[in-house]
Amino acid sequence: MSRVFLTECPRDALQGIKAFIPTDVKVKYLQSLLRVGYDVLDFGSFVSPKAVPQMRDTHEVVKQLDLSDTKTKLLAIVANERGAAEALSYEQISYIGYPFSISENFQMRNTNTTIEDSLVLVNRLVKHASSVNREVVVYLSMGFGNPYGDPWSPGLVADWVSRLVDMGVARISLSDTVGMAQLKTITDLFAHLLQAYPAIVFGAHLHAKPNEATSKIEAAYAGGCRAFDSAIRGLGGCPMAKDELTGNVPTEKLLSFLTTQKAQLSVNMLHFEAAYNVSMQVC
Repeated sequence: MSRVFLTECPRDALQGIKAFIPTDVKVKYLQSLLRVGYDVLDFGSFVSPKAVPQMRDTHEVVKQLDLSDTKTKLLAIVANERGAAEALSYEQISYIGYPFSISENFQMRNTNTTIEDSLVLVNRLVKHASSVNREVVVYLSMGFGNPYGDPWSPGLVADWVSRLVDMGVARISLSDTVGMAQLKTITDLFAHLLQAYPAIVFGAHLHAKPNEATSKIEAAYAGGCRAFDSAIRGLGGCPMAKDELTGNVPTEKLLSFLTTQKAQLSVNMLHFEAAYNVSMQVC
């Protein structure tokens, strides 16, 4: 059986909701997720409150989480050095995630910086995180295609991966940011990168319309991917992409598929069902 690395993404699921979710409600939901047995919980972000108002209470949330009875590690998203310093000031946070786009247009749209400046930032983040025994997860935005008119090819993706690996990035999540990935592209990219860089953890952060989610999961798995991001009920997606029909891969569909593959999972299904029910109360 293949061991599959699972990241649950409530931050991605909730960040686009306009009505502010009270901190205590967020904490209750996150606490229920911490009991499930995921490897990583993408729980919040240290970014501008103007850019992502829903995540403005991440400082308060992390202080209230009880991690005494869980093996799940926390991940927070950052967009600059200030946010990284804030995230790394909390010993509870093991991973900082950075959205690095191979699309110049989308990098400016998402983090208000150029690709080259973003690359410099990644280099600094890796060094800073390594100095305090943490890891950076780079989310390679537009990893499977680009609707914004910038160049895109599998070779271009491989070139950027090579530069990131040379900087010391050991975890790269290929992101189907706007949900446009073709199945063959997903399979072929993972197959190529996993063979070229066997020491690197390549994850799949897939966005999809409801009827496309399982087929995209299957395509990534067929390419050898064994690390997946998902969100209960398929909530969320990328608020900068502006497609309300495209959300995260639903965790329930991911678990169903992985069960059919007899994959080795750390998830407690009773706790998952309980967390699913809590999610219905949140949004």
